[in-house]
Amino acid sequence: MDSGALLDLLKRRTGFTEAHAAILRDLGTLMAPLAPEVALAFYDYLGRDEELGAILHAVPGRVERLYGTFARWYGELFSGVYDRAYAEGRRRIGLVHARLGIGPRAMIPAMGIVQELSLEHLRTALRGPEVYSAVEAFEKIIAIEIAFIEESYLEALALGLSLGHRDLKEALAQGAAALLQAGHT
Repeated sequence: MDSGALLDLLKRRTGFTEAHAAILRDLGTLMAPLAPEVALAFYDYLGRDEELGAILHAVPGRVERLYGTFARWYGELFSGVYDRAYAEGRRRIGLVHARLGIGPRAMIPAMGIVQELSLEHLRTALRGPEVYSAVEAFEKIIAIEIAFIEESYLEALALGLSLGHRDLKEALAQGAAALLQAGHT
């Protein structure tokens, strides 16, 4: 997968423009402080699931590290910079999740938590017509984020199946591991 080409395609398909990037950058100071609250809700949601909770707590200190990783990721949503490096980072995030066995059935609903809390904050913090453009820009970048997750899962699954893994979960995890190990990110 060429991450830069995929990003260009997703920008076209979502209608994401430089104006949206500028809006998101301007929202950074308003939204970045929300990262700890969103992270708490995100990991609380995942932790309530028996399977996902086991993954989260399989390594001591993992959840605490993930809070920092989440805050960086959340801040990058509002960086205003959506280029090849951004795209490659998003692909890697998807592959890491796939390698750990956290598939789309977990990530997409969890992204709903991110979207719900962020949109609620935007709607209460902004007044007037600027709320509409802020919500539009945020929804477009979240659509791009979810598409990257799905594409990285598909890439990992295809490789895992081609390596002979027949169990879909195992194929996803092993394909992602192979892609990460090969440095194709």
